Amino acid sequence: MLRSLLAAAVLAVAFAGCGGLNSADDETLGWSAQKIYGEAKDAMSSRDWPKAIKYLEKLEARYPYGRFAQQAQLEVAYCYWKEGERASAVAAVDRFIKLHPNHANADYAWYLKGMITFNETLGVLWWLTTPDISDRDPRGAREAFNAFKEVVTRFPESKYADDAAARMRYIINALAQYEVHVARYYMKRGAYLAAANRAQFAIKTYQTAPAVEEAVYVLVRAYDALGMNALRDDATRVMVANFPGSKFLSGKEIRPDAPWWRIWDPNW
Repeated sequence: MLRSLLAAAVLAVAFAGCGGLNSADDETLGWSAQKIYGEAKDAMSSRDWPKAIKYLEKLEARYPYGRFAQQAQLEVAYCYWKEGERASAVAAVDRFIKLHPNHANADYAWYLKGMITFNETLGVLWWLTTPDISDRDPRGAREAFNAFKEVVTRFPESKYADDAAARMRYIINALAQYEVHVARYYMKRGAYLAAANRAQFAIKTYQTAPAVEEAVYVLVRAYDALGMNALRDDATRVMVANFPGSKFLSGKEIRPDAPWWRIWDPNW
């Protein structure tokens, strides 16, 4: 019994010593909220994201109330994103949005969330180079679209609204192209009904996207392969009426010669 008490006492002293050392090594002891925030901003300017994250998290823990803490909650999300820790970035920005839905920087918070999820799949182009794309799920692109939509609809006067709208248009085009590539995949494997369904989905869901032209062409081919001549002829009439100069009418699939998706600065 006595031996157990002595062991517990030794452990308590050891942990107390460790705590003392940690406190002594904390350079931020005695710093004001403004001082910690200033150091965090300096670290961000130097692109030292781990250091900035450390300061911002200390700021919120030590001074949980006030404008500096709120700003720290938002800027730590940006730092996590730039550090490549997407999950932590999304969690941080979601927390800010939940705690401060009417904050003056709520538009930026939604825009930042869109950027985090958007750049994760930049441009959702990874699926265009994957042999088997039928099992890919573009949830990241849809999540980004919804975040950008919040900016455009709730904050139409925001300085981020125009860029958010441009990225929404891009995502729509990319999602439509995804559906067409899946339809192509099914065509190559003889799954003509599945190909027709994916082409129809692209046409109905993304009516203004450039990829709709090829979606109609795939639909014509799928109906032809299925022996559904009446539907094939209907789809052909739609193709000729809406895309009279389409290169797909020649029977050749046309691919772009260069990436069409790089419409902004990727280093934002």
